[in-house]
Amino acid sequence: MNKNIAGGLMILLLAFGVAHAADEELVGGNGGLHSLRGQTEIKDTFPGESWKKYPKDGQPIDSDYVYQPPLIPHTIRNYEVSLNANKCLSCHSWKYANEMGATKISVTHYRSPRQGQVLSDVSPSRYFCLQCHVPQADASPLVDNTFKRVDALNEK
Repeated sequence: MNKNIAGGLMILLLAFGVAHAADEELVGGNGGLHSLRGQTEIKDTFPGESWKKYPKDGQPIDSDYVYQPPLIPHTIRNYEVSLNANKCLSCHSWKYANEMGATKISVTHYRSPRQGQVLSDVSPSRYFCLQCHVPQADASPLVDNTFKRVDALNEK
């Protein structure tokens, strides 16, 4: 019985040693990962804010395809969208949109997804705006793109 326990401990220690060595190889001891950009932190190679330019308070952006969620034409830096607060609703809810000069959120956001009932407030399934809507910055593409927007829908 003692041999089984000792053997089990040896296997456990060996597995721990292999996992620890793999972690050291990935991390490299300085906190950065080994990657194509070398052993540096991403904040040192790509300071994000320098290449992002958001319009001050832009006009709505045209959709490129059918059922595309509208893009956000302004920065959302420091916007809280959490279980306790949703900064987007302080301008875009039906209650404040006219006063703030913002686009009202769609009536579809006030329907329960299963029953289709109209709710008095935004549906919990539509509360986290940034799951579908993203800010659109004036930035050059990071990768080549051959996407062509839809001019018209043809039914055959």
